[in-house]
Amino acid sequence: MIPRYARPEMADIWSAQTKYRIWFEIEAHAAMRMAELGVIPHQAAKTVWEKGAVAAFDSDRIDEIEREVKHDVIAFLTHLSEIVGPEARYVHQGMTSSDILDTCLSVQLARASELLLVGMDRVLVSLKARAMEHKNTICVGRSHAIHAEPTTFGLKLATFYAEFERGKRRLEAARAEIAVCAISGAVGTFANVDPSVEAYVAEKMGLAVEPVSTQIIPRDRHAAFFAALGIIASSIERLAVEIRHLQRSEVLEAEEYFSKGQKGSSAMPHKRNPILTENLTGLARLVRMCVIPAMENVALWHERDISHSSVERGIAPDATIHLDFALHRLAGVIENLVVYPERMQENLDKLGGLIFSQRILLALTQAGVSREDSYSWVQRAAMPAWRGEGRFIDNLKADKDVAAHIEPSQLDKLFDLDHHTRHVDVIFKRVFG
Repeated sequence: MIPRYARPEMADIWSAQTKYRIWFEIEAHAAMRMAELGVIPHQAAKTVWEKGAVAAFDSDRIDEIEREVKHDVIAFLTHLSEIVGPEARYVHQGMTSSDILDTCLSVQLARASELLLVGMDRVLVSLKARAMEHKNTICVGRSHAIHAEPTTFGLKLATFYAEFERGKRRLEAARAEIAVCAISGAVGTFANVDPSVEAYVAEKMGLAVEPVSTQIIPRDRHAAFFAALGIIASSIERLAVEIRHLQRSEVLEAEEYFSKGQKGSSAMPHKRNPILTENLTGLARLVRMCVIPAMENVALWHERDISHSSVERGIAPDATIHLDFALHRLAGVIENLVVYPERMQENLDKLGGLIFSQRILLALTQAGVSREDSYSWVQRAAMPAWRGEGRFIDNLKADKDVAAHIEPSQLDKLFDLDHHTRHVDVIFKRVFG
């Protein structure tokens, strides 16, 4: 975890103190249910809760014990016994380490998901507001980075809103899938722990019950979770790249807010660089790199091995912390994005009307000309205009083949921006309701 790219709320979920607190709660809840079943004395379960609930678990002490025993859960349980006293012998009855580790990871990922959903909502709110603001702000649409046909900046943002809304639904589904509890003992048979203990702990920790575990929670759940994060990261990058392109000096239709006193370059005082969206592109790569390892974790040996463990210790905090930071940074970029409608109009006009070529093509076909001839005639008038040799409309009017099928006055009417924006309301209703 890099503090530069971490918000405290998310980083805290992955702190040692939070982890040990969750481990304690799982063990204490399990002990309480076992006491209700008569497996352990009620007083023992009560003592575990009373002493453990107010304890500050000593990470250094746990690390010291682990260096000797070479086992993190045993190290924690040993430290817990130092806090609780003799009654600690009743803790972890019939349970295995994975019951603690996997259930804790589920809690952490579920909590992380809640923060990520807050970030998603902030992005969605900002996208909607700016889309509504620029619903009818005309700009050129580009395919292959080349001028294509007119669109609106609001429509551009609406596409991202719809994409992030899909991402939010995927994240909600991934959260539900990952938020499961397994307290089933060695190899998952409940041989030494009653299934009701699992159900009790699950309810107390806000989780669902894993229907069938081996000795671990199946890792296809985790793979789906990290895949959902990876897709969201890709959506962040798509929007970041769009803004970076729009901020290029040759385009400059929109740019990141440049605050008073901000410096863009150590060498060139004039520079205003898209540093935030470039940073978002990098963060998206960090999140996506966690997806493949998560998928490779699915194929574990038999009822369990620990080849997944070292992977998840890295990717779980890294992916959630980086994505959380990226979502809030992206929302800030959108909220403060500087938009230049006048420059959009300038760029729209740059090719002298070539953006209306399809309308001429269609008009010719509707006038009885074959599509092949129509395309050839329009292209014949377009290419000189592309090279700066005359205006497209004038070239069309001077073309005898075109003039024989479309009156000059009718040609003028085909160069109409409103034609391209007449269904914006329909699209906005589909997206925003």
